[in-house]
Amino acid sequence: MILVIRKRTIKIVLFLTVVCVVGYGAVQFGNFINNRVTETSASANWGLSFQQEGAPPVANATAEYLKQYDAYYAEITQEKNIYVTFDAGYENGNTPAILDALKKHNAKATFFLVGNYIETSPDLVKRMVNEGHIVGNHTYSHPDMSKLSDMESFKNEMTKLEDVYKQTTGLKLKKYYRPPQGKYNENNLQMAQELGYTTIFWSLAYVDWYENNQPTKQQAFEKLIPRIHPGVIVLLHSTSKTNAEILDEILTEWEKMGYSFKTLDDLCGKITLPLENIVESKVSY
Repeated sequence: MILVIRKRTIKIVLFLTVVCVVGYGAVQFGNFINNRVTETSASANWGLSFQQEGAPPVANATAEYLKQYDAYYAEITQEKNIYVTFDAGYENGNTPAILDALKKHNAKATFFLVGNYIETSPDLVKRMVNEGHIVGNHTYSHPDMSKLSDMESFKNEMTKLEDVYKQTTGLKLKKYYRPPQGKYNENNLQMAQELGYTTIFWSLAYVDWYENNQPTKQQAFEKLIPRIHPGVIVLLHSTSKTNAEILDEILTEWEKMGYSFKTLDDLCGKITLPLENIVESKVSY
């Protein structure tokens, strides 16, 4: 009798365990699907999954979700538009060649800069402005912004960069923001929006940021040609020697594929420059 009771007890416990595991799994799967579509307040690293050549990747937040916070990772379009952007934390001699290639193709890019870059390479920043490129906010000190939960700390990183840009160029920084390392959360998106910023992620990038472990030309082309798609926002790093060497050729290839270079102002429907920046004279070196 005692043995029977124990067997029944074991069966009941096993049954309840299975129910709990299955139920928990279902809840977790539901949470995953919900988070993929709507995101959460938890921190996230921007990520992409390329599933079809020539088509936009699947990102870890949808364009519709980002739009409510004035944020983009690509343009939803069938037109072959390219938005070229660079992240720059420091200067190591590769930016002049990059600017030369952009000028040759009349391609206007956006350079997301940090405070160190502006303070140590003011002439290059002025050249960017004079040649029609946009300078965006990559924060002053490049921290993990997803760890900044209060507006005061978040705003301080943004406004310090604005101030050093104004001191260097005499102009007001355009309010485009790229989260350092692609780390963000919903609170960050809200705070950036409240500060008047448009947050810009990307829909195409490759591992080009290790200065002492640069990809080959072939490796770069294997990523940057097949994965190009209409409305793409390309993220490159201006510290990349490979990028400096291949940019002219890669821009030529994209043009041969029928793509046209656009600016973030075209994407976001903003005027070319803040009104106070529209002046006849160029920024002096």
